[in-house]
Amino acid sequence: MPRNRTGASAGRRPHPAPSIRSPLRRRFRRGAIQPRIRVMGAILGTVLLLFAARLVQIQGFNADDYAEAAANLRLTTIEIPTVRGDITDMAGRPFAMSVEVRTVFLDPAEVRDDQREEIVQELSRRFDLPPEEIVAKLNARVDGRPSRYEVVQRGVPIEEWKEIRELGFHGVSAERDYKRVYPEETGAANLVGFVGLDGHGLEGLEAVLDSTLAGEAGQQQVEVGSDGTQIPMAGGLIREPVPGRTVRLTLDLDLQWYAQQALNRRVEELDAEAGSVVVMTRDGQIRAMANYPTYDPNNFSAVSAEQRRNGAVADAFEPGSTAKVITVAAALEEGLVTPDTVFTVPSSIRRYDQVFRDANPHPTQRLTVNGIMATSSNVGAIQIGEKVGAEKMYEYLRRFGVGQPTGLDLPGENTGILTAPEHWSGTDLPSVSFGHSVSVNAVQLASVYATIANDGVRVTPTLIAGMEDADGEFEAAPDPESERVISADTAADLRLMLEAVTEETGTAPQARVEGYRVGGKTGTANRINPETGKYQGGGYVSSFVGFAPADDPELVVSVVLHSPKGEYYGGEAATPVFTDVMSFALKTARIPPTQTERPPLRLME
Repeated sequence: MPRNRTGASAGRRPHPAPSIRSPLRRRFRRGAIQPRIRVMGAILGTVLLLFAARLVQIQGFNADDYAEAAANLRLTTIEIPTVRGDITDMAGRPFAMSVEVRTVFLDPAEVRDDQREEIVQELSRRFDLPPEEIVAKLNARVDGRPSRYEVVQRGVPIEEWKEIRELGFHGVSAERDYKRVYPEETGAANLVGFVGLDGHGLEGLEAVLDSTLAGEAGQQQVEVGSDGTQIPMAGGLIREPVPGRTVRLTLDLDLQWYAQQALNRRVEELDAEAGSVVVMTRDGQIRAMANYPTYDPNNFSAVSAEQRRNGAVADAFEPGSTAKVITVAAALEEGLVTPDTVFTVPSSIRRYDQVFRDANPHPTQRLTVNGIMATSSNVGAIQIGEKVGAEKMYEYLRRFGVGQPTGLDLPGENTGILTAPEHWSGTDLPSVSFGHSVSVNAVQLASVYATIANDGVRVTPTLIAGMEDADGEFEAAPDPESERVISADTAADLRLMLEAVTEETGTAPQARVEGYRVGGKTGTANRINPETGKYQGGGYVSSFVGFAPADDPELVVSVVLHSPKGEYYGGEAATPVFTDVMSFALKTARIPPTQTERPPLRLME
């Protein structure tokens, strides 16, 4: 067979021509590449083995731990707001209540550029905010990144939020919250107080009862999406929110409102600096506590701290003639006098370096104890007080609650001044006998007369009727402490004397209420001038405190006016408020008219 040039047989595929580089390539592949491949394979196998081992560890032994760690990267804990308990009157009508609202906020990272201007205009207009404030929130950054949460407005009504939501703004959201609301013109602002932006009480009962009213916010874990959206998780509830408890007061809302209006009118008529009205039952339950000046707790930041103070407990004053009842009570209880004991009463009397006078000059009179009370004689009270003596006078003042805390535990309470007798000067006993050189607040004064109305048993004043939980279960407050101060017979004698005060021969006939027997006492005392520390130029305190029906008392009303102009005697200045408020209170409480007449009293010899 012929062969081709390469020596290959015809019909066979020729071998490639030999090359001088072929042996070198073979040596390189076999001597260098193959060993390296083996090394790389070994390394790769080791790496894969390590990955496999790690996978087994993650999926097997530590699967739960790593799953939890991964989930936590996307979880956050948020508070679930709770509702604050209401403050209501004795019938459940609110003085303070919480309503569900929305807190509107921005998520700047989600706001679309084509909506920015519209968002600024809408939110600034709706919430009366400067446009630059909204712009600043849209541009807010946290750790160099756009903020995800910028509050625009709190306390937004739900309907208003719905209007905003319907505009379709991206990055404008809202969360549930609660707003404290105080119904207008309840007249109890100085007592009830208000809460701050954080929902906790700052003044008044809102502060005193905060731990009861506030409740406890809940907690929940939510998953945060890549766009910042909070997604509630199944089983993510950490703690249920606990609603606050509602506090039911002893106040009557209608009576509270009426007392406030009556006080406002009289203070403004007489251009007085301040005033207070306290309505109390014979067993110490406060039905109304009105103050002037007052304010709107829905806008508390617009007034001064002075306007917000609760003068019924914060303002101490010399009670004047209203305290004569304690002097006479001590003398009767100690058996030193009877209602018909006669005293020779001149128009004035000197004790040491001071001359004490009756309010109106008169010839020397022969007055009974009944008459001394009815005509409000300072000189006669001094003579009775001297029979009692300093030690016993001090004892009875304390037993009636003078110089002692009222028991209401209200902020800013002034317990008044009652100096121990070892520190009295020679003129202090005469002064104390007719209500000077000692001071009280309006609640203490009302409590003195409630004790007399309650047959001589003093019950610690109270404002809290009880608590109500979220299920409506009512728990009554513990009964207040009580103490017998004087006998029932002494109290009955005092009530008849005080009833004579409101008759034509007494100092306050204008205190009478048609259809009811009424007892009470006027008071007029000098005020200390804060600039000089003396009485001169300090003005007066005018007061009237009384009870009705006098034959079986149910209610006590105390009226105090500070520095009235023009009329300043208690009978003329304060008594009209007493009559107005007592008339309304008797009707509100549906107390039937008196069916008896007062027995005659001998006033003078």
